[in-house]
Parts: sequence; C-alpha cells; structure tokens
Amino acid sequence: MSAETPVQSAGTFTRLRLRFRDWRGTRPFWAGLFTLLGGIPIAYFPYATLKLGHMSLAMATTAGAGSLIIGVLLFTLGLTMWFQSATRIFAGVASILLALVSLVVSNIGGFLIGFLLALIGGALALSWAPGEPPVEAAGEHDGADAPTGEAAPDATSQAPAVAPQFPAVSFEKGEDGEADGVRAAGGHRVG
Repeated sequence: MSAETPVQSAGTFTRLRLRFRDWRGTRPFWAGLFTLLGGIPIAYFPYATLKLGHMSLAMATTAGAGSLIIGVLLFTLGLTMWFQSATRIFAGVASILLALVSLVVSNIGGFLIGFLLALIGGALALSWAPGEPPVEAAGEHDGADAPTGEAAPDATSQAPAVAPQFPAVSFEKGEDGEADGVRAAGGHRVG
C-alpha cells in the first residue's frame, strides 16, 4: 500500500456490525437478552413432552396457564428493555418479581434455568445507567454543528478567565524576630 492508495469503504457486514454495536451500547442489551431467554424455559417446560423410546413423559401441570403468562411477560419485558430503555427500572423490578413467582408456579422456575436467567436480567436492568455523551475538546469545536443551528461563539468573544481568589494571609514574627509562619484569614496556622 502506498499513500496514494484510496481507502476502501467498509463492507456491508462491518457497517451492520458497527450499527448494532452502537445500538446495543445505548440500552440495557444484556439485561433484555437474559430476561427474554429466562421467559422461554418458564413458558416451555410445562407444555413439553419428552419422548424416551416408546414412553412419553409430559410435564403438564395445573399451573400451565400461569407458566405461559409468566413466560410471555418475561419475554415482553426483555423486549421492553431493548426498545423502551427509559422503563428499565420498572421492567427490572417486574422481571425479578416474576422470576420469584415462577419458582412456585412454573416447575421450580423452569427447573431453575428460567428463574436464574430472569433474575440476572432484572438485576442487570436495575443496575444499567445510560452513558454520558463524549465531550469534545474546547479547541476542536468550530461551531458548525451547534444544536441550535447557530454557530458557537468564538473563544475571543468569551469573558477572560478570572484569577482565583486566595484568603488573606499574614506573616507572624517569633520572639527572635524571624518569620515564624503564615496565618490564614481564619486564624489557622499554615506553616
């Protein structure tokens, strides 16, 4: 490669991957994923039929409808965390409560798999906080992209910096006439 070689544009996969990474970084993605995955075993196991040769084993219980409701609600809360990140606190608390209820209602919370996934997802949603936007350096901003559509004021039009104010100090002389130390305005000895 030489300096004259034009830069090749990023491929479609790279652009999509970078867009997904930016989207994922602005919301509680992992909290939503764990909550969504936690709803699947909670809703699935009460309706599953396991075949062992010629014998079928059904896990259907009387709480099948409750398990289905809890599973669907957890799935919905996971999607809510992704697409409505402002409601992450509500969704996190609701996920934790539904995970706890699933222990009693849905085959020990989907054999503890769904319970643990939903509990971790709810905890992650409660602990997630949106990041601060990056701050530009003062010398790099030219005002062309100001949010109001107007150019930002030049650095020369701003008021000059004010010097810091220090408390008044007085020097004290000891018995031998030498400077004994410094006393600040509040009367505290400094040196």
